[in-house]
Amino acid sequence: MVSPTPMEDAIREKITAALQPTTLEIHNDSHLHAHHAPMQGVTSKETHFRLIITSEAFRSKMQPARHRLVYSLLKDEMAQEGGIHALQLRTMTPEEEATRRAQEAGSE
Repeated sequence: MVSPTPMEDAIREKITAALQPTTLEIHNDSHLHAHHAPMQGVTSKETHFRLIITSEAFRSKMQPARHRLVYSLLKDEMAQEGGIHALQLRTMTPEEEATRRAQEAGSE
């Protein structure tokens, strides 16, 4: 059986294998951008993604290096016709995620 979300499946598989994340949220925001001019005629429903990744692999790396790492993992998916058009990333270490969660809990 063919998956209805092959791009999301590839993202999950590659990031999990390479980064062993403690948190991996994949949000397919393609429907929010389907009306944009560059998307006219594109039949793929998996072009715009927002990822939240927490991994030890990001330790001692600045944000640009973290993002380059993720882009390198997904280079094939970004290069293919009808592939990833836009990728929004939030990359954190486990400590950064704990700090963010504590701040969010304190602001409620």
